[in-house]
Amino acid sequence: MAQPRRLGWMKTLLLSLLVLVAAGYGLYRYALANNSVAVLDWIDARFAGTAGAKLAADTVQYGPDPAQHLDVWTPGQQDKNLPVLVFIHGGGWHSGSPGEYAFIGRHYARKGYVTVVLGYRLTPGGEFPAMLEDSAKGLAWVRTHVAEHGGDPGQVFAMGHSAGAYNAAMLALDPQWLAREGVPPDFIKGVVALAGPYDFYPFTSKSTQSAFGGAADPQATQPIRFARAGTPPLLLASGDADTTVRPRNSLALAKALTAAGNPHQAVLFKDMGHAGIIMKLAAPWNRDQRVEQAVDAFLAERRAASAPVQANEG
Repeated sequence: MAQPRRLGWMKTLLLSLLVLVAAGYGLYRYALANNSVAVLDWIDARFAGTAGAKLAADTVQYGPDPAQHLDVWTPGQQDKNLPVLVFIHGGGWHSGSPGEYAFIGRHYARKGYVTVVLGYRLTPGGEFPAMLEDSAKGLAWVRTHVAEHGGDPGQVFAMGHSAGAYNAAMLALDPQWLAREGVPPDFIKGVVALAGPYDFYPFTSKSTQSAFGGAADPQATQPIRFARAGTPPLLLASGDADTTVRPRNSLALAKALTAAGNPHQAVLFKDMGHAGIIMKLAAPWNRDQRVEQAVDAFLAERRAASAPVQANEG
């Protein structure tokens, strides 16, 4: 009787494992198809856990509009003078919130960064240039308050995905937005731009028409028009299978920056789509470490480059 019972137990276990695999794959496909970062965050919390990172400040208002808020994540053991990473979420300028990107906050807090996940006004009501005004205002809050959470305002990096990458890139390329908030042009030490649109006029998609269709000067909305020397370094990363924001955006901006005397490199990840590039920063998909390694190497290089400046200022 022992043999049949053992076979029955093994069949039950195998069936349970298959159900779990199918459920996980189903969530993966749902997240991929719907760009659902809330699902990614839920899965990441269960695979990677929440240890080693602390939500130090939740839904902090940096402006009067309810959408003008941010979350601050710190390492589990808080220290002082930590590097700061400001992440600006995507969502086509019409969706997304800082809370949905808690996995980014946890991920980089564990790596020793004070991580600020920044929200901004969305359409309708958040049309150009609202997203840039808000992102700059959020950076001004970081400059004033991040030391209260252990962050070093002399080591601030910006990062964004999709629409958020656009926001981050524009703050680095067009100095007027930070200047309006009294933030010096060299405040951002580097920008990690994942799958961002930088050369997308004329506006052909519903999201770009909603966000930019009413701009008095459409060309003034395009990051590529502000390619110049002297900008903070940009890591322009895209997946070669991205059909939402074509990788030519990163390639074109890198080419324009190089032509302006400011060499930058566009990184293309093979067989990676628009959602895939941000998913690679969430567990369990971060087993593919290509994105993580590229971002880590860029940030480490920029931190090393900014260290002598900080020493001189001190």
